[in-house]
Amino acid sequence: SVVLPGSTPHLPWPSVGSAAVAVEGIGLLGSYGQSSPQAIASIAKVMTADIILTDHPLSLGNSGPGITFSAADAATYQTDLSQSQSVIKVVAGESLTELQVLKALLIPSANNIAIRLAEWDSSSVTAFVAKMNATAAHLGLKSTFFTDPSGLEASTESTPTDLIRLGETAMANPVFASIVDMPQVTLPYNGTVYNFDYDLGRDGIVGIKTGSDAVAGGCFMFESIDHVAGRRVQVVGVVLGQQTSSPITAALNEAKALVTAALGSLHELPAVPSGLVVGHVNTQWNSSVAVATTRELSVFGWPGQRFELSLEQGGHLPSHITSGVQIGTLVLKVPGRPESTPVDALGTIKG
Repeated sequence: SVVLPGSTPHLPWPSVGSAAVAVEGIGLLGSYGQSSPQAIASIAKVMTADIILTDHPLSLGNSGPGITFSAADAATYQTDLSQSQSVIKVVAGESLTELQVLKALLIPSANNIAIRLAEWDSSSVTAFVAKMNATAAHLGLKSTFFTDPSGLEASTESTPTDLIRLGETAMANPVFASIVDMPQVTLPYNGTVYNFDYDLGRDGIVGIKTGSDAVAGGCFMFESIDHVAGRRVQVVGVVLGQQTSSPITAALNEAKALVTAALGSLHELPAVPSGLVVGHVNTQWNSSVAVATTRELSVFGWPGQRFELSLEQGGHLPSHITSGVQIGTLVLKVPGRPESTPVDALGTIKG
C-alpha cells in the first residue's frame, strides 16, 4: 500500500451526535461519534423512495401511474395531523401520480404518504418494511434496521456510514436526484409546500433528506457537487443526533462546514515516484536484477489517504533479461479508475 503525503485532514465534526463524510468514487474521508445504530427520523424515506423507484421505475419527464387515496387514507391524514406529524392533506377519491406522491414524500416529508406508498407497493406496511430490510442487507448496510417506512418510529435505526451508501444508491437514480433538488412543489389541496433542506443551492448542495424528532434530533443526509482542480467532485455525508432548540438548522450548518472542509482537503498528490524499486527478478543460478517504475503516479485524494498497490507480472519471464525491458505493471488501486505504470528491469540477466 501507499499513503499520500501530508497530514490527515482535520474535519469540523459536530460536538454532539455522529457524522460521516465521503467523496464519491474515492472513499470515506472520515466518521465521528457513536458507531452503534441510532434513530434516523425521516431519512428513512430515502429507502422508501428508492424501493418505489426500483419497483415502479420512472424516467425524467414521466409522471407514472395514478395512485388513488381512500377514505381510510383521509382518516390517517387526520389522525397524523392531530399528532403534529409531518403530513400533507389527502382527500378520499383523489388521485395523484407516482411522481407527485414521491414529491410529497421527499419534499414536505409526509408520513402519511410513506404509509400509502408502502401499501401501494407491497399491499401492507409489514411486507414493505420486510422489503426495506432485505434491500438494506443487499446493499451491505449491516447496522441498518427499519421498522416503519417513514422513520417515525425510533426503532428505525442506522449509522452515518451505512446511510452514505444508501444516499449514493438513491442519488444514482436521476428521478430521485431531481426531486430532492426541488426547494418547493405545488400539490392539490395543499398548494405550495417547501423542502426542509434549506441548504439547497448553497455550497453546491443538491439534496438529499432532512429528518427531525425528539429522539433522533436533527438529521441530514446530504450531497454537494463542486469542482476542485478541474474535477467534478461529489461529497456525500450524513449528520445525525443534533439535539438543539433548532435541530434541523443545526444539522444543516454542520453539513455545510463538513462540505467546505472536505472540498478543501482534496488535492492531486504524488503517490508513487518514477524509478521506485518495487521488486526483483531472481534466478536459480543466483543472479538478481531490480525492477522499478518508469513514471510517477499521482492520485486525486487527501493527505494521509491509503491506497493499495499490486505488482502484476507481464506473462512468462524470458531466460535472458535486458536492461530496460518491461517486466510487469504496478497498479495503484483507485476505486473505479486504477492508475498504473510499467516496471522495467534495471539490469541484465543472461540465460
